[in-house]
Amino acid sequence: MKLSRPVSWFLLAFGVWSWFIWITFVKNLWKDGSGLAFDDAGDPTAYFWVHLLLAITSFLLGTVVGVIGLRGVRALRREGRDGRDARAEADRDIRDIRDNRD
Repeated sequence: MKLSRPVSWFLLAFGVWSWFIWITFVKNLWKDGSGLAFDDAGDPTAYFWVHLLLAITSFLLGTVVGVIGLRGVRALRREGRDGRDARAEADRDIRDIRDNRD
């Protein structure tokens, strides 16, 4: 499957955004002082575990999406470079043909 340039960049940006958002979320969850994440004894509550699982899952899915985007961007760059190399080689072939005709 070939991804377009905008889709590849969007997926890559989404992956980077996921890293930023979910790492920040877990840091804030860990520092929660409202009593939702930790009970009075300082032990994690069900709220903490559910949200930690949500964050880890979202982080992993964001990472996978970002990697797909990165691979798409790299493939497009490689394709562009190969296309320029092929055009340069074709130009050399045309020049050789012209030189041999004269």
